[in-house]
Amino acid sequence: MFFSRFWPLAGCALSMAITASAGPALAQESFVQAGDIVIRARGIVVEPDEGADIDPIGGSVDIETAVMPELDFSYFFTDRLAVELIAAVTPHDVTATGTALGDVPLGELLLLPPTLTAQYHLPVTERFKPYVGAGINVTFFIDEDAAGGAVTSIDADTSVGAALQAGFDYQISGPWMINLDVKRLFLDTDVSINGGGITADVDINPWIFGFGVGYRF
Repeated sequence: MFFSRFWPLAGCALSMAITASAGPALAQESFVQAGDIVIRARGIVVEPDEGADIDPIGGSVDIETAVMPELDFSYFFTDRLAVELIAAVTPHDVTATGTALGDVPLGELLLLPPTLTAQYHLPVTERFKPYVGAGINVTFFIDEDAAGGAVTSIDADTSVGAALQAGFDYQISGPWMINLDVKRLFLDTDVSINGGGITADVDINPWIFGFGVGYRF
């Protein structure tokens, strides 16, 4: 997939930029300070890295990529240490693939995946602040719409897993900034189809690619 192939190259380039700039730049004052709150609005692409074990019909699963808006909130304990909470919902069409019954549309799942990460921000220059983060994700399946026909019901369990993150903020004017962010969520769930006649252990494990603007309070 395009983003999965692109991100290692982007990460390498970002790492080289940080290494080249880090020496004198670390002494510069950051445009975000302790006690600041930053609110960002992003457009996100949620690209599942999916797989499944389906019993008793075998096969795997295909989960559609979603493009959605997202809102996040960050609080800075220092100019380098912050926590971030994201809020978004993402709909995904799900199809069982390669089963004994062939490819079977299962329906649509609507996910609410609040994610809390602790971040370390590196003030490479006065305006440019890359960061890395790690934390926890809790995913709620708030709507499960079965495809109909042979699939009369679909139910997915709440998932709790780890989250990794990297990105940067760049000050464009005063309290305004642009933001690029990439997250990897480790998300799996137990799915029951047709009241438990078919069960699946589903790995969703999405990459989340976001770009947007932020405002510092």
